[in-house]
Amino acid sequence: MNKMIPKSFRPGLNNPFYFIRRALLKKVEEYAPQLSGKLLDFGCGSKPYQSLFTRASEYTGLDYEGEGHSHVNEKVDVYYDGKKTPFANQTFDSVFSSEVFEHIFNIDEILPEINRVMKKGGKILITCPFVWHEHEVPVDYARYTRFALKHLLEKHGFSVISSDKSGDFTSAIYQMRMVYVSEHFIPSIPLLGKNKFFKTSIAPGIYFLMNSWYSFKHWILPKRTDWYLNNIILAEKL
Repeated sequence: MNKMIPKSFRPGLNNPFYFIRRALLKKVEEYAPQLSGKLLDFGCGSKPYQSLFTRASEYTGLDYEGEGHSHVNEKVDVYYDGKKTPFANQTFDSVFSSEVFEHIFNIDEILPEINRVMKKGGKILITCPFVWHEHEVPVDYARYTRFALKHLLEKHGFSVISSDKSGDFTSAIYQMRMVYVSEHFIPSIPLLGKNKFFKTSIAPGIYFLMNSWYSFKHWILPKRTDWYLNNIILAEKL
């Protein structure tokens, strides 16, 4: 696994987001070679996956300054107003957008704008959650099925090449249990929940044990993919 990826995006078993982030990283690594040339990272944030796009000749990060997410210490090259991107027609050979579409209320305005700045035949790689809790509140608007994403992309001038998923039924269950434990249960423990030593030294050990046990159960249980963690869509501009 690429060591240039920030550790929080390639976490070990002692991280409560182990299942979702490891599975997502594996899929981005798999599809990244499909993108090349001048690449736009739409909703780039800290650009955690930039090092995977080895075929990109240029890498431009675009993001929106708004509620729910601070861009302090992030690597945003260009900001936009949430409606129009400040680029000329057919500027980019490819686009990558990871965990962004669920935060866009006006998706029917944004997809044509993405299409406009892409060259004909250019490819776009999109990831967005199917199962996740509310986050970056209040700017959290949607959870899409793969069918909805296909419909939206085809409606706005794209053809879907590949529709994939990360995670499966049991890993989604285990991941949401870990979110509950780390975000709600542990912080609620009297005296310990807000103790810095407990949170940084003891809690990771708890996560390690739980993730290890869940990983073993995940390995032996039957696999179902009608409930899962993320959608991964590769499409082409027509």
